[in-house]
Amino acid sequence: MASVDSHQHFFEGTEKLLEVWFKSSEGRDLDLRTVQKSDWDKLLELVKCEIISVASSPEMDAYVLSESSMFVTQDRYILKTCGTTTLLYCVEPLLKLVKDKVGFDVVGDIFYSRKNFSRPELQHGVHQNFENEVQELDKIFPNGSAYTLGRINRDCWYLYTLEDEGVTQPDQTFELLMWDMCPEKMKIFTQEMCKDGRDASEKSGIVDIIHGMKMDDFLFEPCGYSMNGLLPDGCYITIHVTPEPHCSYVSFESNVPQETYNDLIEKVLDVFRPGKFLMTIFANKASIARDTHKTLETQENIKGYRRSDHQLCCFKNYTLTYNQYAKSSAKSQRSTTTGQFARPVI
Repeated sequence: MASVDSHQHFFEGTEKLLEVWFKSSEGRDLDLRTVQKSDWDKLLELVKCEIISVASSPEMDAYVLSESSMFVTQDRYILKTCGTTTLLYCVEPLLKLVKDKVGFDVVGDIFYSRKNFSRPELQHGVHQNFENEVQELDKIFPNGSAYTLGRINRDCWYLYTLEDEGVTQPDQTFELLMWDMCPEKMKIFTQEMCKDGRDASEKSGIVDIIHGMKMDDFLFEPCGYSMNGLLPDGCYITIHVTPEPHCSYVSFESNVPQETYNDLIEKVLDVFRPGKFLMTIFANKASIARDTHKTLETQENIKGYRRSDHQLCCFKNYTLTYNQYAKSSAKSQRSTTTGQFARPVI
């Protein structure tokens, strides 16, 4: 890859992640997937991103975006955006759209999360710091709670959710956020090495992480990669890669239910070989993943990585486990995070 000026070509790979569960106060059988693509297009204009492609399963519509991904099920909406997108500006319009077009009039639960940005000063409006994001969400949700996990003077992870019991059906989310990436692995996610998204998926080994996926993958110009993978029963995985050497970053997210995620963790790490990563596992009481925190409590090492932080949060219906690891031989460094659609540059 050609060298670039980090000040001119920096890209913030760290995503803002919003997940909203909807209900009907009258118990009506409603479906978010009846919202038209044109309505989603208008909503995403507020976020400053757009739809590239869509793949569907009987339970879910998955959209690859110009900056990350969007997922829509019968009663859940997930929006994940990177770069300098303005995700929180769509929350109130989203609630209005869903009420007017679908009929859902109750928010069953909400999760807004992100890692700390590498260059927060480049974000727009409320996204320059978490305190402002919390104030924005508190205007909409009077029963919200905000948390910081990790080290506030190093790498950390923010969460906003509701105090209520929330989702009672089986639900879990597993996330690996990785940085200080292996340069050789990152070269795969450039048009210098691969002709398209599928080529990158195969050469990197992403196709072998979970078999049986319906994949929708995309390789950006000149570099950068996004993939949504659909699995039976409303399960998904989504991967996003920022390969530039000075701001390399990869995210992996899935709601696949497992009693332990050890095998999946090792597969993902083998594909990407990060210098550092943080892991979060959300699981509610009905999920088979509800006891994963017990295994992780004593797991100080993972195949060449040593744990630096471990935290457990217990909410009314969910357990959240947070862990951060670094290569055992790597020197401690302060994080630097940082992609046809061209990768935006600033």
